Amino acid sequence: MYGNSPLADEGLEVEALSRDQRRQLERDLSAVAARTRELLPAEFTVGSELSAGVDGPEATVAVRPPVGPVVSAGYSPEDADATIDEDERNDIAKGLAASAALQVKQALPDDNKPTAR
Repeated sequence: MYGNSPLADEGLEVEALSRDQRRQLERDLSAVAARTRELLPAEFTVGSELSAGVDGPEATVAVRPPVGPVVSAGYSPEDADATIDEDERNDIAKGLAASAALQVKQALPDDNKPTAR
């Protein structure tokens, strides 16, 4: 019935990771989340997830700011042995932190400036 639709099983093969490859990707993902937490105040919630995507593993780090929408960054390794190097981890963390801070700024009303007494 679903042979010609995107719901067909064809094309949905997920590249399997070995236990060591999965652990390494989870460590890399945790390092990005930890670095992002270091850059933000405690009011921001940071989480990560490793899931199976259509084209292979998908790693996601997301930040929920105290106000405003959630921001996230995704990473799909080019091959099963790919790792996220330290520079890339820092770049992803800094970009996420900046985006989350911007979301807070945009969510606050413009009249939120302190008044002189």
